[in-house]
Amino acid sequence: MRILVAEDNVVFQRILETSLHAWGYEVLIASDGTEAWKILTGPNAPQLVILDWMMPGLSGLELCKKIRQDMREPYTYVILLTALHGDAELVAGMEAGADDYITKPFKLPELRVRLRAGRRVIELQTDLVQARDALRLKASRDPLTSLWNHEEIFRLLDLELFRAERQNTPVAIVLADLDHFKKINDSFGHLAGDSVLRIVAQKFQALVRPYDAIGRYGGDEFLFVLPGCDRASALGLIERIRANVCAGKLDTSEGQVPVTLSMGLIVYSKQAGGDAKTMLRDADAALYRAKNAGRNRIGIAGDEQPAATAP
Repeated sequence: MRILVAEDNVVFQRILETSLHAWGYEVLIASDGTEAWKILTGPNAPQLVILDWMMPGLSGLELCKKIRQDMREPYTYVILLTALHGDAELVAGMEAGADDYITKPFKLPELRVRLRAGRRVIELQTDLVQARDALRLKASRDPLTSLWNHEEIFRLLDLELFRAERQNTPVAIVLADLDHFKKINDSFGHLAGDSVLRIVAQKFQALVRPYDAIGRYGGDEFLFVLPGCDRASALGLIERIRANVCAGKLDTSEGQVPVTLSMGLIVYSKQAGGDAKTMLRDADAALYRAKNAGRNRIGIAGDEQPAATAP
């Protein structure tokens, strides 16, 4: 584990650096509070910190306050090191945000034990954060396809529409629906239907850009949110997706399943305006025009005829 030692006394610096290296720590040394703060706000900042109370620039007490005001993750465990022995100083240090307090001259075995306690706190906090993030991800993903679920893709759509309005950039919204999906379930079984949804979702994810969002909108219907895409670029992208999905039969555990895809496209612009519900309604209307025109094609909001037809 990396550890930052902020100490202006060269003798204490050397004692700490030598001992910490011997205990298996990677040590960073700061000679004043300003240098320490720069390290703590930089990339890959250490989570374990020993701060001298009295040093040039920012004092250890001031650094504690700034660390706690910043409140970034992961957690930074702070041990204050000071020659002050009074109860008032102890209270002041802990109220400033220190996790532990050692007085000079310190005993190395005591410091080692206190550092071990700090490591336990950091490891527990890391486990909690990972568990929280895993739960958050699980709550926002569709369990079958691993795409965003309905609620999350709708939230991302609102976010991108807000960004597009603020930055005056386009965002393409696409509803995609598998053609005759009920027949797939009826002919091959629901296990094959589930396999088709998973395979199609994987194809979608492989073909879009890293910052595009795809969600399972419901059943066999998918919603794409494509930031920065005007009509021409969006149409080119989703036509590649349609052609790829429909290029051959999908290999499922229940056999080879032919699949085609119909899509409805609308592009938001600040000039045209419109909220998420209006955009989705118009994309849905374009999707059904594609369905009514024979399926396996793309409909565009505002156009009477689909923009691309099946080969």
